[in-house]
Amino acid sequence: MRNICLWLICGLICIAHVSEGQFNRKNIKKNNKRISKYRGRKEHFGKEKVYSAIGFSVNAVNYYGDLAPKPQRFSTDISFTRPGFGVSFAHRFGPRYTIVAQYMVATLRGSDHDSADPGNAEYNGRYLRNLEFKNTIHEFSAVAVFDLFENMATYISRVRWTPYVFLGVAGFINNPKGQAPEKDLLGNDLADGGNWVKLRPLGTEGQYSTLDPTNANYGIKPYKALQVALPFGVGARFRINEVLDVWGDIGFRYTFTDYLDDVSQNYVDLDKLKSPLAQAMSYRTSELPASERPPATAPSGSSGILTVPGYGSEGTGTNIRGSENDRDIYMVTSIKITYIIGATFHKAKFR
Repeated sequence: MRNICLWLICGLICIAHVSEGQFNRKNIKKNNKRISKYRGRKEHFGKEKVYSAIGFSVNAVNYYGDLAPKPQRFSTDISFTRPGFGVSFAHRFGPRYTIVAQYMVATLRGSDHDSADPGNAEYNGRYLRNLEFKNTIHEFSAVAVFDLFENMATYISRVRWTPYVFLGVAGFINNPKGQAPEKDLLGNDLADGGNWVKLRPLGTEGQYSTLDPTNANYGIKPYKALQVALPFGVGARFRINEVLDVWGDIGFRYTFTDYLDDVSQNYVDLDKLKSPLAQAMSYRTSELPASERPPATAPSGSSGILTVPGYGSEGTGTNIRGSENDRDIYMVTSIKITYIIGATFHKAKFR
């Protein structure tokens, strides 16, 4: 009996050994088939590397237009640099590409009296014009950001820093204002004296007036509050930690309007304008001290108002308020911090 048990045990061991060998041979064949069919993994920017971020920016804004110190295209008064603030949402969808949507509020400012040099014959005309404005811009933009340094990794392994360029489109609310004088051009008190009043509804260049074909601004149309701009510029982004970045860039907004400052074309005779307030906001040379301006000897239409030749009326000198051939521009210098809010992969896998 004992011998029979020993023979049975030996037989079972042999069968198990043979079966294991056959099973291993099958696995080896399967693995060899897999290896023979393997062609290598192709690089791709998959969903595990897509993420989004929210941001907050502090901006410095400068205006380039008709109310600048000099008639040059890129003349600006640095003393009128104003702060702006923005919130943004960014979505990264490629190794170099990010789309950024942003809302920004900022104020543009310009003043002939404070910017133009009255002692310089070339720029004295701007000083005599004596116009001013401020304009609080509400801008919504979407820009495509292209990184110079490629990053195929996840957000945890993103590059330490990269330069970038950006280009996009923006819509903004254009609402220039001017500070009304205490009296109108005939010496009567103005109800809005001392207040900042909206210039667009006044039609300071005859936009709401009935002009004759012989008038300088005949055919002029009111400008719209909603305007379009093209944002473009350069910058650099720096990684602070796994989820925080700092962006610094300089960009321009090329607008499709010449009325950021309410100034574009020519003076019209003051009797064509619809109200004493519109007249006072259109022609402001008379507010300068008498010692700083020529005598007012040019009648402005049938209004009974005398103006300085070349200002405030038609047919007396150049009577040009602005340059309608150039569109206005504003520059935005921005420092932004962004926080990565999500990704489509498990973070622990990459720690």
